[in-house]
Amino acid sequence: MLKPKASPLTFPRLLLTGAAGQLGQEMRPRLKAYCDVLRVSDQKNLGAAQLGEEVQITNLANASDMQSLLTGVDAVVHLGGISTEQAWEPILASNIVGMVNLYEAARLQGTKRIVFASSNHVTGFYQQDEVIDTKMPPKPDGFYGLSKAFGEDLAEMYWARWGIETVSIRIGSALPAPKDRRMLSTWISFDDLERLVVAALTAPIVGHTIIFGMSDNQTSWWDNTHAKHIGYRPLDSSDVFRHEVEARQPHIDRHDKAALYQGGAFVKVAPHGE
Repeated sequence: MLKPKASPLTFPRLLLTGAAGQLGQEMRPRLKAYCDVLRVSDQKNLGAAQLGEEVQITNLANASDMQSLLTGVDAVVHLGGISTEQAWEPILASNIVGMVNLYEAARLQGTKRIVFASSNHVTGFYQQDEVIDTKMPPKPDGFYGLSKAFGEDLAEMYWARWGIETVSIRIGSALPAPKDRRMLSTWISFDDLERLVVAALTAPIVGHTIIFGMSDNQTSWWDNTHAKHIGYRPLDSSDVFRHEVEARQPHIDRHDKAALYQGGAFVKVAPHGE
């Protein structure tokens, strides 16, 4: 975990949604350094509130719950929702209806900055021999990626109409280490993810900015030129794992769609979670 210096750029109350998920559990103790009070929420059990925390069990699909959740919140790190390819109905409830509820609550409660956990699966059907930037059209690889593309469009609308700023982070592979050769390009360390979230929270002006969430990897398909104003500087790299990963996966099946497209295995998951 990073050891941040004391900074005047702290929030009176910061909200972390999806705090019971893998990334939420990782970010929960880290984000406390950047606020006076950290409000954490999820549908699942979050345990007892730690010092400087507020715990609130919330259903994203319940508009009333979301109004209560956003009360008094200065900024949001939104990790909540479905994070894998599944049947349409749960994705609709959490990632579509839930996003609208979040932004409506932010509008009505006066919250002005959201960091949205989008996904690299918004562009999953670009090929692995293409380098893309954040201005290129989405090519989602399933219902999950489609829902994240919707979330980015929703963020753009709420910025244009109501001035709510959002940084949409197309998170790559946020894991302790890359699992395969694809992840040598998509990997982001937990420390770099923290750096990126903090940069997104504290950059002076962001409007609606899309940025790919990746570490400083030797190989990459993603160009963050249009997000330089966020000030994100990754310090980690997947290259320290390269020898081990390539030894474990010395050959690539070029007829395998997971090896052809940037979305990896997500491009092959049945659309209804079958």
